Formats: sequence, structure tokens, C-alpha cells
Amino acid sequence: MKKLYFVYIMASKQNGILYIGMTSNLAKRIYEHKNDLAEGFTSKYHIHNLVYFEVIEDVTSAISREKQLKKWNRAWKIALIEKTILNGRIYIKI
Repeated sequence: MKKLYFVYIMASKQNGILYIGMTSNLAKRIYEHKNDLAEGFTSKYHIHNLVYFEVIEDVTSAISREKQLKKWNRAWKIALIEKTILNGRIYIKI
């Protein structure tokens, strides 16, 4: 079975601060963000809401996609999130 990787975007609130990350265990990572278990940016700014994710089969591609999204301007990130929400794929408040 292939290992899967997730590139994800979390938000502090609607129109709030965004965080982009990559993991091989999305549920565990979201739990860590939600419960401020890792000190740093997400705990400092209370970034707890998963608003977007992609599933990628190759770690190198996942890292590349994470870096690509981090370089995007905010408007592009919001458009990606809104497009996904409008298609009914995701809005998870954990």
C-alpha cells in the first residue's frame, strides 16, 4: 500500500490567519494543531480550522506543492479554499 501525504491549509477564523503544512498523518496533525501541542506559529495564532487539503502519493511532490502554495499570494489561497468549499468538498471545523 502506498503512503499518502497531505498538503493542507488551516485558518484561525474566517478571513483570519492562514497556515500551510504537509504531513503523512492528517488526523494526527490536525489534532496537534487544534490542541496547541506543538509550540510555534499555529499555537501562537490559534490556528485550529482545517479549510483545505490535497492528497498526494509522492513525498517529493507533496513538499513541492507545499512550497508552491506558501509562495502564493493570499487572494489565490482564498480563491482555492472558496472554490473547494463551493464544490462541497470541505469545511471542517475541528
